Amino acid sequence: MNRATQKRRGSRAAAKSALQDFQSYLASAPKPSHRHLKKMRDAIRSVVPKEAKEVISYGIPAFKGEKIIVWYAAFAKHCSLFPTASVIADFKTELKPYSISKGTIHFPLDKPLPISLIKRIVKARVAQLEKKPQ
Repeated sequence: MNRATQKRRGSRAAAKSALQDFQSYLASAPKPSHRHLKKMRDAIRSVVPKEAKEVISYGIPAFKGEKIIVWYAAFAKHCSLFPTASVIADFKTELKPYSISKGTIHFPLDKPLPISLIKRIVKARVAQLEKKPQ
């Protein structure tokens, strides 16, 4: 088997593994949160760099480049996004309708997800990581 074939198979295997990890997480998450969690995942995936990988970190899904970009998770009454405290501080005004803590934003399940806001937050986190020396 040549290197190109090995590389393609490795990429497919990694993508399949990430999907299985997410599916396993989703299966264990509270059912009412599934729709929001899938939408959040799609929104995040649409703005992270192509080379970012999906991983499970600290028991929850995340997207990772050289470092973790963001984590996200499902709970009984909300879904959370974990973009780091400094990014949350930058969006504090726009996040007033939501419950936030130092590094977490809670989006209630009984309201639509603010997809455009989530995308802007994730883009800000990506930009922050690109500026920092690795």
